[in-house]
Amino acid sequence: MKKIKSLVDLIGNTPIVQAKNLDTGKCNLFLKMESLNPGSSIKDRVALRIIEDAEAQGKLKKGSTVVEATAGNTGLGLALIALLKGYKSKVVILDKMNHNKILHLKSLGAEVILARSDVGPDSPEHYVNVAKEVANNTPDSFMANQFTNMSNPQAHEYSTGPEILDQMSNDVDAVVCGVGTGGTISGLGKFFSEHSPKTEMVLADPKGSIVKDAVENKPLKKADYSWLVEGIGEDFIPETLELKYIKKAYEVTNEEAFSMIRELALKEGILGGSSSGTLISAAIKYCKDQDKEKNVVTFVCDNGEKYLNTAYNEEWLKEKNLI
Repeated sequence: MKKIKSLVDLIGNTPIVQAKNLDTGKCNLFLKMESLNPGSSIKDRVALRIIEDAEAQGKLKKGSTVVEATAGNTGLGLALIALLKGYKSKVVILDKMNHNKILHLKSLGAEVILARSDVGPDSPEHYVNVAKEVANNTPDSFMANQFTNMSNPQAHEYSTGPEILDQMSNDVDAVVCGVGTGGTISGLGKFFSEHSPKTEMVLADPKGSIVKDAVENKPLKKADYSWLVEGIGEDFIPETLELKYIKKAYEVTNEEAFSMIRELALKEGILGGSSSGTLISAAIKYCKDQDKEKNVVTFVCDNGEKYLNTAYNEEWLKEKNLI
């Protein structure tokens, strides 16, 4: 058994469980429980890879500050690992993200800067541009750059992908992912193209995001910022996203996503975050399109406890016209 010396050693090697009580048509649907990482999300993998690669390249030194633009979970992963390794952290987070993420970040010692969630990538107020400005004004800073840093997809190519293939006994027909940075779907796409060519990469995209249109080679419209799920859906195509690996794409509405995570809790006992509802909804749509049994994998991307005041709160759901 691997000897555990710190929380860093607990990142990865998350279990996979089969969904037994959801209607998945002829397919078997498996959920990789990324919510069990120490920072409670799949982004711990990315944060660890980015920081360790930066250390190896001499970009981080004693007293450095890690800076990032995030929907929350990458920032949480970076803040946690920075704390454990003796660095400081500054996190620029979208103002529509759950307040619990902000409190979590602050509890880890991160400085939190809020940025507008209703402006496009050309605006100086866009959260990525705000983070760049913060980095420029912070001595000895390191900008994690999850949207351009190839350590992001490599985290999934070298850890998540091999884990899935091993856990599934080399029999995976499809993997369903969302796109925030594109790191997960691109890293897994590269891994499976080389080690399991039959495995299809399937996109779950919130309604209002532009990524599905890009996959389907449609003219890109402006994002309408109407999606309420956090961490996936995008208003630009990140450099870390390799569209060539994506074979199918499904659009998921707010109503479908938030209904699905409540169903997941009631039927499977799993409390997942808001993006998990989008992924599982799309995975079930894919499953029901199949005419024969297939093994399909998707993710419980983060822990639903962050969203008890929103996604699992009837008053909030009514306010957003979701029930």
